[in-house]
Amino acid sequence: MSKNITVIGGGAIGLCSAFYLQKEGFDVTVIERGDITDGTSFGNAGYVSPSHFTPLASPGVIAQGLRWMLSSTSPFYIKPRLNIDLIKWMLAFWGKANKKTVEQNIPQLNNILHLSRQLTSEIKNELGNHFRMAEVGCFMLYKSPETEKHEIELAEQAKRLGIETKVLNGRQVQDMEPEVEVITKGGVLYPIDCHLHPGDLMQTLKSHLIAKGAKLQLNTEVTGFEKNGDQVKSVITDKGKFDCDELVIAAGSWMPMVAKKLGIYILMQAGKGYSITYKNVGKNLHHPAILVDKRVAMTPMGNDLRMGGTMEISGINKNILLKRARAIYDGANSYYPKLGLDFPSADKIWNGLRPLTPDGLPYIGRHSKYNNLILAGGHAMLGLSLAAATGKLVEEIACNKPTSIDIAAFNAERYN
Repeated sequence: MSKNITVIGGGAIGLCSAFYLQKEGFDVTVIERGDITDGTSFGNAGYVSPSHFTPLASPGVIAQGLRWMLSSTSPFYIKPRLNIDLIKWMLAFWGKANKKTVEQNIPQLNNILHLSRQLTSEIKNELGNHFRMAEVGCFMLYKSPETEKHEIELAEQAKRLGIETKVLNGRQVQDMEPEVEVITKGGVLYPIDCHLHPGDLMQTLKSHLIAKGAKLQLNTEVTGFEKNGDQVKSVITDKGKFDCDELVIAAGSWMPMVAKKLGIYILMQAGKGYSITYKNVGKNLHHPAILVDKRVAMTPMGNDLRMGGTMEISGINKNILLKRARAIYDGANSYYPKLGLDFPSADKIWNGLRPLTPDGLPYIGRHSKYNNLILAGGHAMLGLSLAAATGKLVEEIACNKPTSIDIAAFNAERYN
């Protein structure tokens, strides 16, 4: 007899969880507050990147100093405000941003990133490449000698983790981009990385789930839960009640608010990112690239081009700081000066919220308060990179199987 499983959250994590759970015979219901076309999983840079093995909470971030973090045009901006959850998060973030913690966390991120890279290719092979997945690697480009030194050191660290790297000078980078001029001192290419159109992936997963019988309850707000002892029996929403034998909360930056209705406190902050997408670009990039000095991500998506970036911790809102989007545009043009693309109007600038844990590792696992509750969230800028692996791990947890990798470091209660 199949079990009912309800997944709260229809982003990449929620849909990948539903994908693997459905394959194992669960009757799946996905409850999503939106329509899956405007969340963080829809408008991000589209990277699936084992090269991103360094957690956000690192000494490098702290080294930039408080002045950088309080500048509204900087790549990492924290809006000053009196908020107890923000203060708790910042204290924990500062405490984790040290060399010892980073060295402990890098192998954990490396393991889940490689698992996810493999599984993403398997999803492409199973469902068809309807999401423009391209396996051409990703560049880390730099202009300054200081950044070059740092990126080459990271490349050496990557090699020790078994990740292939290619260090190229500016001329060699230009040779790999025949359509556009590139102004860069050089770059590190990570051939294992791939990129795809995240919105197309979401639509592909959505269509597949519906065709296989899953119920997608969209534009639906969770208002509460029915509980019986140490079990969650049903999810109460503004569109009715949904019974569940198992419950997965994969609600992204809204996870703390959903979990609070179960009496569970989650230490997390929302980090806003912006992106600009240009359709049918005449001369386009052949490779995605992170412009390290400017903290800007560039992604060719077929004939389209997306530029994105910034980390803005300013609470849960959809407000746009135009000067932050302008900084992305200016950064892109400093590396690719002849793109010939105009800065768009505000209504063409996308923004989404990334769920940030203090240590840069996600929360994945059961919660001790309820024996049928699984948490899956807090993936920061790696939501798409880690979606497939997280979905597979959620399925293994729900089925009480041994997990594909050790998930002890992702303990959902590590900040209780």
